[in-house]
Amino acid sequence: MNAFEIHGGKPLKGEIVPQGAKNEALQILSAVLLTEDKITISNIPDIKDVNKLIDLLRSLGVSVNQLSKDTYEFQAKDINIDYFTSEEFKQKGGSLRGSIMIVGPLLARFGKAAIPKPGGDKIGRRRLDTHFLGFEKLGAKFIYDAENHFFNVDATELKGAHILLDEASVTGTANIVMAAVLAKGTTTIYNAACEPYLQQLCKMLNRMGAKISGIGSNLLTIEGVESLGGTEHRMLPDMIEIGSFIGLAAMTGSEITIKNVAYNELGVIPSVFARLGIKLELRGDDIFIPAQDNYEIDTFIDGSILTIADAPWPGFTPDLLSIVLVTAIQAKGNVLIHQKMFESRLFFVDKLIDMGAQIILCDPHRAVVMGLNKQTKLRGIQMSSPDIRAGVSLLIAALSAQGKSTIFNIEQIERGYQNIEERLKALGADIKRVEAQPLGH
Repeated sequence: MNAFEIHGGKPLKGEIVPQGAKNEALQILSAVLLTEDKITISNIPDIKDVNKLIDLLRSLGVSVNQLSKDTYEFQAKDINIDYFTSEEFKQKGGSLRGSIMIVGPLLARFGKAAIPKPGGDKIGRRRLDTHFLGFEKLGAKFIYDAENHFFNVDATELKGAHILLDEASVTGTANIVMAAVLAKGTTTIYNAACEPYLQQLCKMLNRMGAKISGIGSNLLTIEGVESLGGTEHRMLPDMIEIGSFIGLAAMTGSEITIKNVAYNELGVIPSVFARLGIKLELRGDDIFIPAQDNYEIDTFIDGSILTIADAPWPGFTPDLLSIVLVTAIQAKGNVLIHQKMFESRLFFVDKLIDMGAQIILCDPHRAVVMGLNKQTKLRGIQMSSPDIRAGVSLLIAALSAQGKSTIFNIEQIERGYQNIEERLKALGADIKRVEAQPLGH
């Protein structure tokens, strides 16, 4: 087991480049299965979840050629459809939530697929119904093999349909779009997710010859085509990393420049952090954050306490609520954090309270943070990371805390953030990887 040992309380300084977007990668990489032509993808993050998916594609028969550190060429010419029934697929597919994303393209191109019940983060129930209901509307039939925990899908003839999604699921929308591009006739998807990552996928598919209109809105229209060709695609920078670095700069009183952020794709993220009192300056396509001794949380116009809640895009992304919560610990003022989309994403606050944070957990979805205004520093403790985003929030808390912190289960952090230790060291952070027994052993 690896852990991070952190000596906090030091201001950091320098430039940091965000990695390619993890959540975009899982969709874009799956889309290579839609054609037998070559597809080149750049700005791919070097993280476990993405590397596992690339490995899974390789096992399916996709030829994978790494051209540089972040650029790969894929060609899905000779796909081994029987691989689905293998024990190896069950293990590889079951250990990666993103494996659900290969189902849409495979149904579209080959008319069949199988999927083991996926794993992933422990952040409450994450249903896959949206994906399955969408595929069924297009004409797919599901047979659940309870004994082997497998979903077998038959989709010999997909036909366009009108689909109203029960929730604006990003992965659900992406999967249904990929299935619909090669279906016969026209598909409309209403209540579609409209995240930048999904817009990226749709634009890439259109370059490959798909006919998708309504990109960026919650009503997508897809006219099925006979086949798709190759293309080149560059992924957006990861907005969750960008938000994490803004929070890190504020908590540690650091002067940090975040490079090449694709600012126009960040939506409300910069303004939410600005409402916490954090100064942000746009320089070209970089965000400059000056060192601040303190930052004050805004109130609503009538003076009532600020609430920050997640919502489907273009609302605030749920992946950054943990970061906002941590950042608010050292602000002046109070804020209510309302995590609507996931249960148990706030259950890491007990560790922050142990560090000295003033937080009331109201219920599984809401927490009130009473800012310390940097009058009292957090103290370093030993803790374990329950999921990717909480892990980075705890990392930010540890870097701002007095004394030594140890974070166990850092594999969770590394599923989503590449070389985080080296990149933080380059800013002057005192962080090192150590071998450790997890808490409770």
